[in-house]
Amino acid sequence: MTETFEAPHILIVDAPYYKAISDELRAAAIEELEKDGCTYEIVEVPGAFELPAAIKFATHRKDGRSFDGFIALGVVIRGETSHYDYVCVESARKLQDLAVDHDLAIGYGVLTVENEQQAWARAKRDEKNKGGFVARACLEMVKLKRQFGIH
Repeated sequence: MTETFEAPHILIVDAPYYKAISDELRAAAIEELEKDGCTYEIVEVPGAFELPAAIKFATHRKDGRSFDGFIALGVVIRGETSHYDYVCVESARKLQDLAVDHDLAIGYGVLTVENEQQAWARAKRDEKNKGGFVARACLEMVKLKRQFGIH
């Protein structure tokens, strides 16, 4: 008997503080989702620090639709203050908490880098293609949830 596959519905949460780099990450993620026939929605938040809250809000959606998985995209470039450290650690920690505590499939696509050159090397689809990679990670976690019967 062949199991029917319903394409996942994914929420892309994008923090486009560095717009051009974020656009590349987003395009790569969408490209990967479309390969599998996924549907998706996109919301933007001011920065990487706000990514976990947006995903949490989406889990309480009131219109009857839900998301099978989430993709968190952003770029944090080290500056002259400790702000970088707080944003990187706290956004990553809360996204992981959401994934583990609430059984969410989350692709973590927040680039934490020293400079724009490093960010571009990771974002470009013809280089490290992190947008595509995190979309694939999200889809693999959706698949794993389904395998274990978690909805």
